[in-house]
Amino acid sequence: MKPCAIVILNWNGVHFLKSYLKLLIEKTPEHLATIYIVDNDSSDESESFVKTQFPNIHWIQNSKNFGFAGGYNEGLKTIKEPIYCLMNSDIEVSEGWLDIILERFDQDARIASIQPKILDLKDRNKFEYAGGSGGYYDYLGYAICRGRYFDVIETDEGQYDDEVEIFWASGCCIFVRNQVFWEVGGFDADYFAHQEEIDLCWRIHNYGHKIIVMPSSVVYHYGGGALPYGSYFKMFLNFRNSLFNLTKNLNWWQVILILPTRFVLDGLAAAHSIFKTKKTIALKAIFMAHMAYYKAIPKLVKKRKSIIHKGFPKVILTKNILIDY
Repeated sequence: MKPCAIVILNWNGVHFLKSYLKLLIEKTPEHLATIYIVDNDSSDESESFVKTQFPNIHWIQNSKNFGFAGGYNEGLKTIKEPIYCLMNSDIEVSEGWLDIILERFDQDARIASIQPKILDLKDRNKFEYAGGSGGYYDYLGYAICRGRYFDVIETDEGQYDDEVEIFWASGCCIFVRNQVFWEVGGFDADYFAHQEEIDLCWRIHNYGHKIIVMPSSVVYHYGGGALPYGSYFKMFLNFRNSLFNLTKNLNWWQVILILPTRFVLDGLAAAHSIFKTKKTIALKAIFMAHMAYYKAIPKLVKKRKSIIHKGFPKVILTKNILIDY
């Protein structure tokens, strides 16, 4: 068995597979990894393209579109390699991107998950929105990356080239130990997409494992391939799932203290968007996200029973990201 399974979740993404799959194969040592594609019931020619052009790639067919979280949960059930690399189809890898990460896993058994540095494929000098050089969270549930503060993207000048512990690793390219992934319960399929990796990483921390970023490994992400930035559904998922994260993973007293403040700030975010864009799309997305959250509360309370709760991990940001921004 090879040490790593590179697992690409695909849904009607044949255009990305045509663009980036060949380079992935060329820059991935064959003795280190097996490449899998988990397909979420695509209706395009993804399957025929892969099986014709790359017959050595393993194809796993899901019966329907389970979303990002559920799609991976379904596909990973039959993959046995000790390390998963969960990668979006719109990722371009660089030379030596894989070797150094697998070596780091071998060096420290406490490390459960690793993220490479993620740069923007459309502007290779800048960090990419979805991952940057590792993700952090503040105590109100706002997420940022080293290299991206809300919608402000930094140029990569080596300022985040240090290997450090992080709160969360980006789902667009995340390495995680097979055993740990299933130990903590895998992704929460109810998230569908967005912030499910933050929830996963939170549980990884609460089980006593480490998550790090290794900027010496570099990949480039096109971004927005499945859901365009600024779309209604993306905003809906991000606001709803952020509330899911807090409700599931905080201690109860933290939930009671923090959630009311977050509700107010979400309302202010909607008002700010209307003022800034003169459009009501964010208002509608945030309102519907809150309605979906309230409906999901009984299920979230039930899920808490199977989760180890330790509050925020030690890598939580003590400052308020929103005020600082």
